[in-house]
Amino acid sequence: MSHDPYHELHRWLRTPLGQRLYALERRVTSEALAQVFGWQLLQIGQWGEDCGLIRDARTQRRAILAWHAAPEPGGPVAVRSRTDALAVQSDSVDAVLLPHTLEYEPEPHELLREVWRILSGEGHLIVLGFRPLSSWGLRHLFARRGHPPGLERMIAERRLRDWLKLLGFEMVDARRYLFTLPWGSPAVPEAQTFSERSGEVLWPMLAGGYLLKARKRVYTLTPVRPRWRLRPKVVGGLIEPTTRNGG
Repeated sequence: MSHDPYHELHRWLRTPLGQRLYALERRVTSEALAQVFGWQLLQIGQWGEDCGLIRDARTQRRAILAWHAAPEPGGPVAVRSRTDALAVQSDSVDAVLLPHTLEYEPEPHELLREVWRILSGEGHLIVLGFRPLSSWGLRHLFARRGHPPGLERMIAERRLRDWLKLLGFEMVDARRYLFTLPWGSPAVPEAQTFSERSGEVLWPMLAGGYLLKARKRVYTLTPVRPRWRLRPKVVGGLIEPTTRNGG
């Protein structure tokens, strides 16, 4: 993400609509992380000006990896790195959160391969994304600089599932959210809460966003010992009769 779109995005996240979106995604992310344990959680790409998305995580450590070209952000940014060559040791992270990061990346496949590399076996990946076939997708399509600002593309949920499957991820959970329209004044909190709760049950196809939770599957080969041919028992110096030489 370039310098200007980064600032535009975070200015937008401070607007009433952006704050509603951020508060909602804090809640759905917190619920997705409730059963994720381990030593290290890494959020790749800063979404918001604090660590709100990972604050309630149950891992021992939490950190944010910022885009290498981004200006100095707030929050606990532990490392700044290229996303197509993460400055993180292989098999060293228990969980990764991508809050719309793939939608800002020029090469999302490269980032997903890097995520696979740094995740430990059975490690979790959580992805937040916008649905192209939604009111948010329509707003993005006609926005001159994308919506939210700087967004390069929206990735369909089914397409992302296919990418993860090819890499060897196993789907654990999926959720659709964001039933607030992306224009006009946002609904009051009570109305938005009702819309979200009822929308997930009654009209999930109208959701503007989705959350996918996947696990890195590592299949180990179990060596199979050869079944040695049974040797006939010797009784009193004579070979014990078998079914073949019996009689």
